[in-house]
Amino acid sequence: MNTRFDWKKSSYSHQKGACAEVAADGHRFLVRDSKHPSLGCLGFPAAEWRAFLGRLKSEGRPGQG
Repeated sequence: MNTRFDWKKSSYSHQKGACAEVAADGHRFLVRDSKHPSLGCLGFPAAEWRAFLGRLKSEGRPGQG
C-alpha cells in the first residue's frame, strides 16, 4: 500500500524500526507506522504539517528536559 511514495523514516528511529515514516503527496504529507505500513496512513495538509514541525522546532520534542 502507498508504495508509489518516497517514504522517509524518522532520523530518531530506533534500531528495531519502530518509528513513523513520512511522504509528500502533492499538497499534503502522509504519515504511517513503519512496522505496519499496510494499515494505511494519515494525511495532513502541507500548511498544517509545516506548522506542526515549526512548533516542534520551537518547543522541542516531547520528553526533552
